[in-house]
Amino acid sequence: MDSGANRLSVVVITGLSGSGKSTAINVFEDMGYFCVDGLPAMLIPKLVTLFDEQSAHRYRGLALGMDVRQADFDSDWLDALETLKASGNPPQIIFTEASTREIMRRYATTRRPHPFESEGYGLGEAVEEERRRMATLREAADLVMDTTDFSIHDLRRQLHEKWMFLEGKGPDMKVHIMSFGFKYGLPTESDLLFDLRFLPNPYFEPSLKEMSGKDAPVADYVLKSEEGSLFLPKFLDFLSGLIPLYAKEGRYRLTIALGCTGGRHRSVATAEALFDTLRKEGYTVSLEHRHIEKG
Repeated sequence: MDSGANRLSVVVITGLSGSGKSTAINVFEDMGYFCVDGLPAMLIPKLVTLFDEQSAHRYRGLALGMDVRQADFDSDWLDALETLKASGNPPQIIFTEASTREIMRRYATTRRPHPFESEGYGLGEAVEEERRRMATLREAADLVMDTTDFSIHDLRRQLHEKWMFLEGKGPDMKVHIMSFGFKYGLPTESDLLFDLRFLPNPYFEPSLKEMSGKDAPVADYVLKSEEGSLFLPKFLDFLSGLIPLYAKEGRYRLTIALGCTGGRHRSVATAEALFDTLRKEGYTVSLEHRHIEKG
């Protein structure tokens, strides 16, 4: 990949209908990107060429909203991607999704039809059919965001923070570490998921209950306990050896989810330790505590 300063920043924003794609496009517009939504995949390389010649100096980059409704989506998207790579402007792909139940709730609230309902599907069937058709593009995404539990403000904040981290990075695989609480449901975008509920729980210590795993007393209680001292070195060594194998396979990204009951103490402390370790080892790594305030 050309890492020169003059390379145009091209972002493709896509995902399931009702999962926040339009909000994500608005975030990029606020960050100074020229945004176009609903563009057929076959027209993307032409727009990039036109933009690069006439308008690149006026905007931070080009953000393109795309969905699966066009008939030849699969072949057109692959052709467009290869053309962009050959031109020196490979795009970064952001994919938004949410649970089927949550998307159905959002459509019921807005009273708007799902795009696939015109093909004769019921709402739930339409969401699942779109999920199936989008699977290839989701797999190629640099960043997958599950917005099931997000408000509009949560999505704006998370997307802005993650993009600030990803922007300007090279083509190496990106590792995203996430803490979560099992009581709030499993993160669907995780590639590796670890259950940390065997570690000592600070929730039952009155002096620690109101703290989080980001606080040193909680981290020490969890990770310097007999169980934590046995677990953490082996866990970090295991992932340090495993991640290069995923990178060798050619993965774009790897999402590692660490869970405890409420997502506030044990998973947060372990996620912080893993983040520090991988960052020191030179990985492109980001960190998210999904349920720290709920826990």
